[in-house]
Amino acid sequence: MIIGDRLREFREEKKFSQGDIEKKTGLLRCYVSRVENGHTVPAVETLEKFARALEVPLYQLFYDGDAPPQVPNSLKRKSDEGWGGSGKDGRYLNKLRRLLGKANEDDRKLLLHMTQKMARR
Repeated sequence: MIIGDRLREFREEKKFSQGDIEKKTGLLRCYVSRVENGHTVPAVETLEKFARALEVPLYQLFYDGDAPPQVPNSLKRKSDEGWGGSGKDGRYLNKLRRLLGKANEDDRKLLLHMTQKMARR
């Protein structure tokens, strides 16, 4: 399916005009028209704007089903592989992720720099 057709389908389903999409995304209405008619292929960042404006997950712009596509077994991470996969290490890694998510960018950079220095020893 051509992405422009899919975008038009979602827009019409939501009863949005191209002007509504322009207001929600900041993209010009003429650009929205060019995308829907297949004259322009939008970048991924632009597709993210369209998905937010259309109130749909990004994957639905590429996928025809109602549910998310299944991840192939070869791409799924096995819980017993590597450090932090399960048990005490897994709990530690999840706690570290959660705390790093709360830290500001400068603190994360400092922590990364210190960790790199310690790893070189």
